[in-house]
Amino acid sequence: MGSRRLFWEIVEQIERRIDAGDYPPGSRLPPERVLAEQFDVSRPTIREAIIALEVRGRVEVKTSSGVYVLDSNKKQQPEIEVSAFELTQARALVEGEAAALAATTITEEELDKLEETLLAMESGINADQADKEFHRIISKATRNKAILMAVEKFWSLRESRENIIQAYAGVCSSSAEARMNEHRNIFNGLKNRNAEKARAAMHEHFNRLINALFEASEAQALEEIKRKSSETRGLYSLNHLVQ
Repeated sequence: MGSRRLFWEIVEQIERRIDAGDYPPGSRLPPERVLAEQFDVSRPTIREAIIALEVRGRVEVKTSSGVYVLDSNKKQQPEIEVSAFELTQARALVEGEAAALAATTITEEELDKLEETLLAMESGINADQADKEFHRIISKATRNKAILMAVEKFWSLRESRENIIQAYAGVCSSSAEARMNEHRNIFNGLKNRNAEKARAAMHEHFNRLINALFEASEAQALEEIKRKSSETRGLYSLNHLVQ
């Protein structure tokens, strides 16, 4: 994730307006369409910004009502630390079942959109965004808004928590071919309307990812042990006495 994502700029602008009193606590934000026009961005970008604002405790999304500004002066619940391992396990559990459900409900149009994301991942152009859209299309194809909301929350955590960003960075960039094959297997399960294969392919995808996270974590821990051992060796070495 090299460049700063556009929706984060929108998050900061909306937060500045909230802090300035343009959007006071309890008030409802303008509709998605109006915000998109005001900030001159797409509606999906506004949607991502709202999700991020909700995770940060600045707004509350009320179904069929709107997005309401929260009082930041009120005592907020302490932020819960979530590790990359916890997030990946949760995604596997939820998105595995989402894939199985989507296999029975996905439309041909949605399958075409999924294939477009696969082509984007293969080309390497905006591969991370295509990956995100791939998972979003599947969760939306379940026709279950709670599942869609959960998956969008997972992505918001992945893109907003520094520990998770760092953990995923090396793993995702070094395994593009494996990621591509896994997504293709998920797609094939959905295209064949095979719930078991779609679920299994999604589980295989996250299983490889979590194992890669463990390997990266172990390698980092080993490097830290070597560094500390080297410092200790330098501190207590007797080489200068025997030369």
